[in-house]
Amino acid sequence: MSLKHVDEIPAQAVQAGTGTTRQVLIGPDEGPNFALRRFVMQPGGGMPAHTNTVEHEQYVLRGQATIGIGEETIQVRAGHVVFIPAGAPHWYHAHGNEPFEFLCVVPNKEDRIEIVGR
Repeated sequence: MSLKHVDEIPAQAVQAGTGTTRQVLIGPDEGPNFALRRFVMQPGGGMPAHTNTVEHEQYVLRGQATIGIGEETIQVRAGHVVFIPAGAPHWYHAHGNEPFEFLCVVPNKEDRIEIVGR
């Protein structure tokens, strides 16, 4: 069992992102099958188009963003649930007056990230 508060977990800047931080809330040392991560993007921030070799399940906690997944572009806000298949190119752009924040669950498998279009 593990219990901690989100404020105790350091946030790290996402290297390829703009105005974006990530916290690993539950990592592979605690959860054998899945990792739980928290992302926060400041208004105007985001992440460029990229692919991952693992799927993503996401739950939006607050804020608004435009997300591109493959050829689709969607508008998301608090309460939305998003599934991103493994290998699908995707990107994020936060907008509005408050940070865009979401939880992201991924399998604990090797994940290769590749920036698309560089």
